[in-house]
Amino acid sequence: MDARDGGADHVELNRRYWDDQAAAWHGPLARDHWSRTEVCWGLWATPESRVRVLPAELAGTRAIELGCGTAYVSAWLARAGAHPVGIDLSEKQLATARAMQEEFGLDFPLVLGSAESVPYEDGTFDLAISEYGASLWCDPHRWIPEAARLLRPGGRLVFMRYSPLFALSLTSEGRASTTLVREQFGLTRLPWGDRVEFVLPHGEMLRVLRASGFVVEDLIEIQAPKPTQRDYAEISADWAHRWPSEEIWTARRSG
Repeated sequence: MDARDGGADHVELNRRYWDDQAAAWHGPLARDHWSRTEVCWGLWATPESRVRVLPAELAGTRAIELGCGTAYVSAWLARAGAHPVGIDLSEKQLATARAMQEEFGLDFPLVLGSAESVPYEDGTFDLAISEYGASLWCDPHRWIPEAARLLRPGGRLVFMRYSPLFALSLTSEGRASTTLVREQFGLTRLPWGDRVEFVLPHGEMLRVLRASGFVVEDLIEIQAPKPTQRDYAEISADWAHRWPSEEIWTARRSG
């Protein structure tokens, strides 16, 4: 099913999910993320020193985190001298982010809203970033063009998401299988009853990025290290060591 056929129903559904359910267990993790001295990405805490997806010089960079959740990525950027803005549709997630700002002595704008429609003018930012925020929970046919609008020419987009292979292997219980359980053609929208996620195949993602005015610079498929400290309900570290469960894209706005 094409995400564009579903309207914007996912926005309210995902808002309720994060406010009513996920915030209850995600909140305690915020302090751990905010406390990290080295930037680490995703489920397997992949260090920035390995993937090098952020600009080498962040001081003075105007950045927006699309779907910021508890805003720990924005906190990392702020500590490096950037000027971040976080936007998220969950009031409870932003409340946690504000509590972390107070606890850690950082201050940057936090905006309640959808990354598919951001209340800033064209070309406001140098960097747009999403770690399992808009990159998973928003319609890519909407949030990627919006990211392009927000960036100045030459601005950079960095986002992390589940890999298409991981999405293709997910059972109806939401657990990664060693066999494919859904078709790749038409893969976009993953409805789970109480929430909606979005994962485009690589070819479609490339077309959306190009149509939005981006030049893709890199695609990094993440391999879970061995040993790892934990498994997750949806995926084991062994699975993610054999196949990529997540990936990071970097692109630059042309023009």
